[in-house]
Amino acid sequence: MAQRVIVEPMGAGLTRNWDVEEVLFEGRTAFQNVLIGRTAQGVSLFCDDERQSTELSQLVYHEALMVPTLLLAERVERVLIIGSSEGVASQLAVAAGAEVVDHVDIDAEAVRVCAEHLPYGYTLDDLARAERGEGKVRVHYRDGWEFLAEARERGDSYDVVVIDLPDENDDPAAQHNRLYGTDFLARCTALLTDGGVVGCQAGCPTLWRNQTLSTAWRRFTESFGTVLYYGSDEHEWAFLTGRADALADPGALVAERIGKAGIGESTLDEDALKANTVPPFSLRSH
Repeated sequence: MAQRVIVEPMGAGLTRNWDVEEVLFEGRTAFQNVLIGRTAQGVSLFCDDERQSTELSQLVYHEALMVPTLLLAERVERVLIIGSSEGVASQLAVAAGAEVVDHVDIDAEAVRVCAEHLPYGYTLDDLARAERGEGKVRVHYRDGWEFLAEARERGDSYDVVVIDLPDENDDPAAQHNRLYGTDFLARCTALLTDGGVVGCQAGCPTLWRNQTLSTAWRRFTESFGTVLYYGSDEHEWAFLTGRADALADPGALVAERIGKAGIGESTLDEDALKANTVPPFSLRSH
């Protein structure tokens, strides 16, 4: 019998229930409610009752977020990641060849409990080194908006910027919502090197919960000359990558590059990139 049942909102009039067999951590941080527990999908992370990642699907999710974005960039030397508290995105960037990964998250407690309790992402030792700035990954507990402004003042630049936050919502008190707007995309773009990219988790393409994806698509197509869509074939989520210049066929480009980039084929390959970079009809028809 489940120790807890988490009721996750899925859309208007729609929820799903998660049976939590064992609660490993539950607490209120300065920014959100965090619960880590064992579910049928393994150890799982929930923030404000929304599933963020599970042991079963986290690699599929994180590679769908990171691999197309990394492949679209001309270089992968300096990477900025905003959110993504588990630390998997940072590790994938290093595996792809990044020499510097700045990982920015406003919620220090959430990052630390993830490192303590999740069997993926940072270990506590990994995180301690990153907090001290030792090695390729450097963790900064800062507001993403402020970090970008200060990076611009310092003259910092990045080849890849990744935004991996909880889904945008209509809660006026949710501070992360402002990190999805066109103003924030412009701040990210201002830090890019030539051929640099901005990648973002963009929501779900299913018809009854695709409002976030539709909004993200509109913002990206208004903000970038090239927009690459990737809809995971084994997850319910979709991802967008923007690049300032106009490329004729970004899906074909990343499919061609995956065999040459040294990233490896783990949960997606050339065929997946060819098949899953066509946006849903509802996006293409507007």
